Amino acid sequence: MRTNQAEQPDQLELRPLSARSVVLSLLLGAHPPELPVKELVRRVEPFGVGGSTARAALSRMVAAGDLRRTDTVHRLSDRLLERQRRQDDAVHPRTRAWDGDWEMFVITATGRGPAERADLRTRLAALRLAELREGVWLRPANVSRPWPDDLAPVGERCAARPDRPAAELAAALWPLDAWAAKGRALLAHTARVDGPADRFTAFAAVVRHLLADPVLPAELLPADWPGTALRTAYADYRRELGTR
Repeated sequence: MRTNQAEQPDQLELRPLSARSVVLSLLLGAHPPELPVKELVRRVEPFGVGGSTARAALSRMVAAGDLRRTDTVHRLSDRLLERQRRQDDAVHPRTRAWDGDWEMFVITATGRGPAERADLRTRLAALRLAELREGVWLRPANVSRPWPDDLAPVGERCAARPDRPAAELAAALWPLDAWAAKGRALLAHTARVDGPADRFTAFAAVVRHLLADPVLPAELLPADWPGTALRTAYADYRRELGTR
């Protein structure tokens, strides 16, 4: 059956653990995002990362600019602080009541190269907009998040009320059924896996999936949308990590 196939681990983007990925995940989930070396080494041990391996990974991450070191404390770099902000927004999205308006961004700048266009698309998707057609991005105006000032010269931002039924438009902009199916498969997987490393890997996949959640108003979502359940499961797991 297709449902059983969707729950296979190799289809859930479960990435193998590395010392770097464990350290980053721990710091991305920490507020403030810093830990002493001894504490980091202690926390990565349950995931099969030995002390010498952890210290070597920390040195490489400092050299690569992933971390900043102050005395015996390691902290996320400014670049990764932005990644933490996106992760926090995915796990705890800030929403407001939806009045039917849509947020629209129309790209007006020209002369951009392929790399600049790709970067802009990535940034707009991270803002939880979807592309209706080339250069036209929109979403229901139900999320609260800062709008980057440097996007002002690139395009026009405005409110809109499309004639197309909202639920129909949302289903055309985002693969809602596919996202929900994978979310339910991840929930089932996290409920049955055991052992620190397997659970860590499973919940890292949950966070990646939440980053792609469009965070739509409830009335535009398919039935049995797993977004809230995924966030609750992840919050429970963070508390589980905190007790170790």
